[in-house]
This record gives sequence, C-alpha cells and structure tokens, in this order.
Amino acid sequence: MRETKSKGSVKSVKVTELELTSSELHFQPEQDLVLQITNASLGIRFQRQLLYWFFYDGGYINASAKDISIRTALRLFRDPAGRMKVFNISCQASISRMHAAFGGTFRKMYEFLSVFITSGMRFLLNQQICPVLYHAGMVLLNSLLDTVPVRSSVDNLIGIDYSLLKDPVVSTSSLDMDFRGAFFPLTQGNWSLPNQAVEPQLQEEERMVYVAFSEFFFDSAMESYFQAGALQLSLVGDKVPHDLDVLLRASYFGSIILLSPAEIDSPLKLELKVTAPPRCTIKPSGTTISVTASVTIALAPRNQSEVQLSSMIMDARLSAKVTLRGKALRTQLDLRKFRIYSNQSALESLALIPLQAPLKTMLQIGVMPLLNERTQRGVQIPLPEGMAFVHGVVTNHAGFLTIGTDLRFVKGLRKVIEKNWPATTVGPQASSAPPPSTAAV
Repeated sequence: MRETKSKGSVKSVKVTELELTSSELHFQPEQDLVLQITNASLGIRFQRQLLYWFFYDGGYINASAKDISIRTALRLFRDPAGRMKVFNISCQASISRMHAAFGGTFRKMYEFLSVFITSGMRFLLNQQICPVLYHAGMVLLNSLLDTVPVRSSVDNLIGIDYSLLKDPVVSTSSLDMDFRGAFFPLTQGNWSLPNQAVEPQLQEEERMVYVAFSEFFFDSAMESYFQAGALQLSLVGDKVPHDLDVLLRASYFGSIILLSPAEIDSPLKLELKVTAPPRCTIKPSGTTISVTASVTIALAPRNQSEVQLSSMIMDARLSAKVTLRGKALRTQLDLRKFRIYSNQSALESLALIPLQAPLKTMLQIGVMPLLNERTQRGVQIPLPEGMAFVHGVVTNHAGFLTIGTDLRFVKGLRKVIEKNWPATTVGPQASSAPPPSTAAV
C-alpha cells in the first residue's frame, strides 16, 4: 500500500472590496419583503499553501467577482407566541464574471490555468450565496425578531400584550400588522376587555412607521389598574393639607362638636376611591379621561372605629397629552374640570359648594403629581433590540391617535445579533439551508 502525504490550506481570507451599485428593498404582495441587488462586485484576498511530499507551493490569490445579481424574498408570518417571524426564503443569485490574480512560487502556472480556476471559483461562490442568505434570514433575522417584547409587565400591577392578531399583510407600499395592544392585571393573566373602539385607519406614508392607538388601548390600561385596586388614595393626619384640614373641620363643626373629646382631637381622614373604570375619549381637538370617584371625609381616632362626617361623589375630567420618546409612549395629565355633589340630596350638594375649590387644589397639588410620576415613565412600544423611534409626531383623530415616526439603530446590528445568537447555531449549515441548486449559475 502506498501512502501519499499531502497537505493544503487556505487562510487569512479577507473581503477587500464590496460595492453595491444598485440595491433595493421593497414590499411585494405574496412575497412580502424582497431584496434585489444588481451589478454588485466583491473582492477577496486569501493565502494558499500546498505541501505534496517535497513539493511546496505558497502565495496569495486576489479574486474579484463582477456583475453579481441577487434576488431574495422573505415570507413573514405570526408564530404561536404572536411574534412576527420569517418562515420561508426564496433566492436566486448569479455571478457573471470572475477574475483572479496570483502570487507566489508557481504564479505563472496558476495564470496559465486561470480560466479553469476562476470558473471553479465562480461556481463555488454561486453555490454559497443563497445558503448564506437563507441562514441570515431564518437564523440571524429571526433571532433579532425574538428580542421584540410580546407580553411583558409594565410595573408590579399590570402587564401589556402586544401579540399579533394575524399574519402581517403586505401591499406594494406597506407592511401592516395588527397588534392586540391590551393591558391586563398581573393577577389575572387571561383577563380580557371587549374591544368596542373605532378601528384605526392609517393612510399617511411620509414617515417610515405609523403606529395607531385606539381608545381601547388606554381604556384597557385604566381598567387593569382599576381591577388591580390601584385607583384609590387615602390621606390621614399630616398627609391632609393644613388649610384643607381646617376648612373641613369648620364645615362639619356641627357634627364634630357632638363627638367625644378623643374623637374630636383625632386625625382627619380623606379617602378617594374610583368607583368605575375611567374612560378615554380621543377627538381631533384632544384626548380626555373621565373619572368618577367617591370622596369620604372621616375622623380616625386611634384604636377606634372611624367616624364618617360626609360622603360625596366627584366627577373629574383630565386632559392627556401623549408623546413618544425613544420607545416609550408617555402621557402628561392635567386636571381640567372638577365638581363634587351629594348622592343623598340636592340640599347637601349646595352645602358642598365651598369645598369645590380647596378639594380641586388638593387634587392638583397632591394627586396629579403622583399620577404623572407613573404616566411619565411610559409604556414601551415593541421594537427589536437596538432600534428606537426618532422624530415622532402625534396626531389625534376621531376615536384614535397616530404616531408617525422614523427608525434608527442605537446599537450595532451585528452586536445585537451576536448577543442573541442561538446557542445551538454554529454556522450557516446549522440553519437547514436549501440546496445550492437554488442559485442560478
């Protein structure tokens, strides 16, 4: 038996040039997202080494591919978790011309055989383009889409569900996605609110992205906080503004004077409790939130039952200014209208008129800052990691509002993909790529 001792290697492969003379990414019905590249060129330099018994060859090869054409289409769908994913890729690729320059010991011999060598290199490159693109879409792009939050907590009380309701719909000019866009109490994960809001209509095309929020989006947030028991406030003793404390004690002096000394000197308690979920109304003129709450005034003696002095109903109307900063949708609330009345009698309602102004002041000073502290934290709009909205403009319509905005990368795309690279994936072959015959040679 004869033993042949040979060894060859290719190393230090570098892409020295990449020129995309004409590239276009566009939407296309039935094919969803299409990338078309024409007249591209690619330059590669690598070192070769060959050892065959006592015969050694070493040197470099500078290869350039010209007139590269690639057409690949991505099909999008909604996965079981409600996230947009790539589920199929079609690809056609061709290289029209290939040229190579050789260096090293047997440079002349390689130049003599250059026609055969470059034909083989062109064939091999043709066979590799589509599998690489298939891996980029099915593995790398899907790993990026996995970073889009679908169902997450907003705070320790409520969460939000941004899952897709159906597969994305593609037209010649847009990619349309219908999200659930509903909040829910964390203690009731399967809770849902019937959506009776107006269906938003998006017609603008000047910006990269348009996001629409119906009244249902805001109603579900307030309903969730209501179900979680968060829409109530109790002020006792020093928490009640001093001027308001004095006014309330004077207003109910007739009732207080009949109590025992321990009850007379006890701290005053003011309790506000929303009695029904607030509702949002969106009009071209602005956004308002209507709130109805009960107001209870009582004395709270230590180690004794509370002594109720009065109970009334409060109706308030808040204006809401919605803004977009980064990925966060933020709201600034302002108290516009306020009135209190008795649910017992019209005569008692008249007696409450002197309390209107001080109670409204108390709400503006003591309650509204607490609400705005929460609403200014914002709610995240789902985007892949590393991307953010810029130059967002909010426009009100009848029953919904829209945000027109552009996108930009705030992190390097390569860093984001490497961070979220699937642990089981080691290269293009791990993505079950289609056979190289999909490339047009």
